[in-house]
Amino acid sequence: MSYVIKRDVWLACLAGWLAGAAGCGGGASQAPAPPPTPPPVPQQMGSVTVSPQNAVLGSARTQHFTATVTGTGTLVWSVNGVAGGNPAVGTVDGAGDYVAPSPLAQSANVVVQAALASAPQTNFATAVVALVATGDVESTANPQVAQYTLNLPQAGTVQVQFGTDTSYGLRTWSQPTPATPVNYGGPVTIEVAGMRGNTTYHLRALATLSDGATYSDSDHTFTTGMPPPTPPVQVTSPAGLTPQPGIELFDSAELGLPLYSPSLAQVFATDLQGNVLWTYRYSGTPANVVTPIKLLPNGHLLLDLTVTTPATGPPLPAGTANDIREIDLAGNTVRDLSMASFNAALAANGFAGLTLYAFSRDFLALPNGHFVFLATQAQNETNLTGYSGTVPVSGDALVDVDANFKPDWVWSTFDHLDLNRHPYEFPPDWTHSDALLYSADDHDLLFSIRNQNWIVKIDFQDGAGSGDILWRLGAGGDFQLVGGVDPTDWFYAQHGINFFTSNTSGQFELGVFDDGDDRPAPQGGICGVAGAPGCYSTAEVLLVDEAARTATLLHHYVAPASYYSFFGGQTDLLGNGDIETAFCAASGGGIVQEYAAGANVTETSPAIVWQAVTPGAYLYRAERQPSLYPGVQW
Repeated sequence: MSYVIKRDVWLACLAGWLAGAAGCGGGASQAPAPPPTPPPVPQQMGSVTVSPQNAVLGSARTQHFTATVTGTGTLVWSVNGVAGGNPAVGTVDGAGDYVAPSPLAQSANVVVQAALASAPQTNFATAVVALVATGDVESTANPQVAQYTLNLPQAGTVQVQFGTDTSYGLRTWSQPTPATPVNYGGPVTIEVAGMRGNTTYHLRALATLSDGATYSDSDHTFTTGMPPPTPPVQVTSPAGLTPQPGIELFDSAELGLPLYSPSLAQVFATDLQGNVLWTYRYSGTPANVVTPIKLLPNGHLLLDLTVTTPATGPPLPAGTANDIREIDLAGNTVRDLSMASFNAALAANGFAGLTLYAFSRDFLALPNGHFVFLATQAQNETNLTGYSGTVPVSGDALVDVDANFKPDWVWSTFDHLDLNRHPYEFPPDWTHSDALLYSADDHDLLFSIRNQNWIVKIDFQDGAGSGDILWRLGAGGDFQLVGGVDPTDWFYAQHGINFFTSNTSGQFELGVFDDGDDRPAPQGGICGVAGAPGCYSTAEVLLVDEAARTATLLHHYVAPASYYSFFGGQTDLLGNGDIETAFCAASGGGIVQEYAAGANVTETSPAIVWQAVTPGAYLYRAERQPSLYPGVQW
């Protein structure tokens, strides 16, 4: 078939388009700009075809193109209209072997053409070659994190492989080229994290273009620096047992030191051998502690820089952080929401009656892009049963915010709980709430209120709910305990609630770390009260039946008395079916155990698959994560 457009004119237009220039229907002028994805062009003109039609190459790499001629004729090969090409755009010989420029100064697209010498204006075919310049690897503020940038001349995605040799073994997530109205490709920068300190690593970027062509960058080496010190981690794993793969993310507080220590990393991650892979330190005062830190779907981390000074206590020391902070893997602050700014936002958005003291102990990132923040508030109360005069009371509030941290729904314990119910640490610490779950099935919230010994369900409805408490789970609540002794086997001063089933309403399984503070003993007495029986902590899994109002004890790990954890803790179901429980404030430090749940409901010595001990250092939470990247399993 024949086309009236002249070959030279067409090539000039295509070259202009590939360069991002205006004219011939090309893209807007860019100075400089990544070349655009080529427009649809006929790949067969006259009686010539070329295969493959797309390729991606690095500096000095080669690609063989095959030209097929219907009939007879002599072929002439060119690059960007130059017969045989040249060093700037690459060369092609008479056999169709193309060699990319060397060195390749920048990423670009070129057009390789095969034309019949007898009719080059009408009988030709083309292929587009994406030339990718070697990526750049740079250090970051975090000595264990590298920054890898690869510039693609067309739309595509990039991920980075890394390891201590060229078999690599680990990978980051994949990230796309910048989104623009006309996708010209562009630079993709990935922070490579998960490397041990003072170690040389090999890194290599892998790219996939939108047309399916793939590219492997050349190998780079990067030597990590010395990370800041962390609390010690001692790992054991019995022979023959395989733990759930991944990393362990520790949210620490130092025993025998202020909760904030400028010399130690307050948050860190290790591999399953206990090697430190990532750390984060912040500026604050001894009143500060991170509770908690979580990986976000965008690859960043969100942390709650809360305070240990009670809301009804003395003013915070100067320099104390009181923030929700989003950071990248290098530890750079992406955005920071101070409590002062948050209170101003509450007043500006119709919630002037709510003044908060500090962000506190948990938050949620919701599927709709919103967040739910937990914060403390304080009020002076009168007419409390058993108390005369004015009593300062510290409670909690929940605030739903949009993706820009704008408040749009609030909930307060002062509006929904009985101030005269205060089983533990009152006054002034009335609620001391510590954990949140989002129920995806019905869009409501589960809220762990530690000092009430309750987990409550709140009518949330993604910020459109009434805020009514739908039920109260725990001793003296709305559920009958099945398979355990009431009230002893309920949870007390609990932490770290998690769903153990994919469904989150109706009948579902709930894991709870039961610290045990305030637990009543069958023989009388209360844990933590002078002369009371010994305290202990447990890991519980409950089958919650919302309709029948029953909570059946499915699993009950009653730990040794030395594991008693008077604060903190976590109980998680791992991907391999094991349970991980963090006794965060056990005798002498933290103890984190992955174990295989046995057939008996109550266990005192489960089969330990993996254990980490942090002697001399308490934890707030410790959790197994697949990796430091969303959707990536190490």
